[in-house]
Amino acid sequence: MSDDIPHSLVEEAVRRALAEDLGGRGDVTSLATIPATAESSFELRSRAAGVLAGTVAATTTFSLVDEGLDVAWRLREGDRLEPGSIIASVQGPARAILTAERTVLNFLGRLSGIATLTRAYVDAVNGTGARIAHTRKTTPGLRALELAAVVAGGGARHRFGLDDAILIKDNHVAVCGGVGPAVEKARRFAGHMTRIAVEVDRLEQFDAALEAGAENVLLDNFSLDALKTAVERARGKGVVLEASGGVNLDTVRAIAQTGVDVISVGAITHSAVCLDLGLDA
Repeated sequence: MSDDIPHSLVEEAVRRALAEDLGGRGDVTSLATIPATAESSFELRSRAAGVLAGTVAATTTFSLVDEGLDVAWRLREGDRLEPGSIIASVQGPARAILTAERTVLNFLGRLSGIATLTRAYVDAVNGTGARIAHTRKTTPGLRALELAAVVAGGGARHRFGLDDAILIKDNHVAVCGGVGPAVEKARRFAGHMTRIAVEVDRLEQFDAALEAGAENVLLDNFSLDALKTAVERARGKGVVLEASGGVNLDTVRAIAQTGVDVISVGAITHSAVCLDLGLDA
């Protein structure tokens, strides 16, 4: 997981997950069956091919359960996995390892699934010059972790939240009475130091966005021909063009070949399947 995630965000997410799993009584199965003095060694393995993500969350989980656990990572964030790959070894009190097991696997499985799907999209557009970016379609409370997993899979950063970029969407345009007025209002609010992005769904709106001085334009659900036309009209103007809407692995390369700069894909976070991992003695 990216080192630039504030540790407080990771720890907060892990504490919530552990509290959810342990409830008020803790791991009663391990308390009932495993002696307090028992020591053990486990290996974390991949049971499927994919891309690793979530190592910081996993390490934090083990540490919060028992600081004495020794976790040795064999692979790093963003590394490719094959069935049977040994990801890490864990040694220490057996109760603590078993208590942390499911939370660790939940984080690693979910985040590695995102990284794996992201890498599939990145590989699909290889050589076109287009970048694959995330959206804000993330699990509430886990955005920082999930977007770091996108980066681990080779994806590009988009805006993190509503407070870090101006992105005028279709509903903003509707309320403002058009693309031009919306961009003009945003420029007056932001000043000259902030780039303005606007989403459009047809070429007439695209032309209005260019005329109003938008620096980033999101081309939502454009046909391939319309994307190519937009690329031609924007040539030499320094505008970043982003395609979005209904992108999938069957269509993404053709979209990239139109010449757009970025393709945003909500599916890499909202539809990723957890990667199958296991912790075995």
